[in-house]
Amino acid sequence: MKACSFLPAVTQMIYDMGLQHYLHGVTFECPYMALQEKPKVVRCVLEGKAYSSIEIDRIFSASKAQGKSLYYVDEELLQQIQPDVIFTQDVCEVCQIDTQCTAAAVAKLQKQPLIIPLTPQNLDDVYQTVVTIATALGEEEKAYQHLSALQKRTDAILNTLRINRMPLKRVSLLEWIEPIYNCGHWIPFQVAQAGGIDMLSNPAGDSIVTPWEKMVKYNPEVLVIAPCGFDVRRSVEEVHLLSQKTEWQQLQAVQTGQVYVVDFDLFTQPSASTLVNGIEMLAALFHPRLFTIPGHLQHKVKNIIKQQAYAGA
Repeated sequence: MKACSFLPAVTQMIYDMGLQHYLHGVTFECPYMALQEKPKVVRCVLEGKAYSSIEIDRIFSASKAQGKSLYYVDEELLQQIQPDVIFTQDVCEVCQIDTQCTAAAVAKLQKQPLIIPLTPQNLDDVYQTVVTIATALGEEEKAYQHLSALQKRTDAILNTLRINRMPLKRVSLLEWIEPIYNCGHWIPFQVAQAGGIDMLSNPAGDSIVTPWEKMVKYNPEVLVIAPCGFDVRRSVEEVHLLSQKTEWQQLQAVQTGQVYVVDFDLFTQPSASTLVNGIEMLAALFHPRLFTIPGHLQHKVKNIIKQQAYAGA
């Protein structure tokens, strides 16, 4: 069985289950360990470029208007691999290569692989993709072992919140800075499991442009900034696009010092383990008296009001 992953999240889940020996091709954005071991089949014309968030938004908007994709497949390499199965997605054509682009490349192969599009909309859907992936590789039991371990971690958070009767924190998590995008799909469910509520979010749906005036009126207690594709360092470079806005200083989150920049892969990379990491991170940010940021995640967050980094972030 030879598999190719056209999604960083799928690659992460395959490694989490110890099934990486089935993996023969990945994308340029996959986790570091995969990039050291597996050939890159999916590439992007923006690869290695340092565009601002405004420029990235304009480039993707222009390519979408023209009906073009910024992602492409190394067809010669794919021919060499001759995969039996390819995992792809139809959730977001901006973030990753989609099934349509994948199908165009696969049509040229001598042996036609099984294409499995993964389209999670909520957190339960993400967990189900673990089963889908493992089953396709003939290793279904591995999925249930992995999910059982993850559920113990989320149950521990929910039980602590329940025992302490903690009220929900009014929060906002942003998927993009300029323009401002709210959070969608599985992220509002992460927020809820961490003891928060994001009334500007779009559960199980796409993130959408959100006017600054709406953010000011909502006035979150906690503001989490996690632009898709950006780590903490990259996001901090662009926080001024928010902090220079009118009424920024009047936001409750700013006044109480609860504005955090967090690595994107805890939220917009929908692998089950990283999303559970994200829930643990959010729980510590929302309810610091009850939870602490796990040591292995401390480099992934920075409080931009208090200028406090954790473990050198």
